[in-house]
Amino acid sequence: MKKKIIEKRGECTTELLAIKDAMELLSGKWKVHIIATLTYKGAVRFMDLQRHVEGIGAKMLSKELQDLEVNLLIKRTVLDTKPVTVEYELTPHGKTLEKIIGEIRIWGRSHRKKIIERK
Repeated sequence: MKKKIIEKRGECTTELLAIKDAMELLSGKWKVHIIATLTYKGAVRFMDLQRHVEGIGAKMLSKELQDLEVNLLIKRTVLDTKPVTVEYELTPHGKTLEKIIGEIRIWGRSHRKKIIERK
């Protein structure tokens, strides 16, 4: 009996660590917004992405994009144009977040409606 309790604690710890990893990766003010924009817009140039992610500065956008790229969620493509153009898009791994982003959108709509109706 004691062994089963220990196994369940180990499973729980593993599951909580997975959730913690995901939340750390997606935490902050901008990452989910960037991923959502790329989900709905597809490949986007840096300046267009900055316009769509309202309120983010160029330095912060650059930092967040680098972090998402390091974590294999987005791909950066340098186009051979004059001047050089850079596009960002979700990787196949990043696209696995599309369903989650969609569910957050649905929940957000429902929550907003509930809050508005309460007033």
